[in-house]
Amino acid sequence: MKRFVLYGRAGCHLCEAMQREIEVLRRRREFTLEVRDISGDEALEAAYGEIIPVLEQEGVEISRFHLDAEALRRCLDDR
Repeated sequence: MKRFVLYGRAGCHLCEAMQREIEVLRRRREFTLEVRDISGDEALEAAYGEIIPVLEQEGVEISRFHLDAEALRRCLDDR
């Protein structure tokens, strides 16, 4: 099963919007999503700071700021 990580923080409207869009796709496709709050984590803050939300799969960036649904679908279709 494919596993994705969404980096963001609480109160971020773009992060919340991307997570909602991803959850819609999860109703139709099987994959796991881990949501990581970068707040208070120095390494994550340094890596992602102001570029959140970021969706990654196995360390490869799929989307930044807004969900690229087509890129996510391509990744899910990739065996």
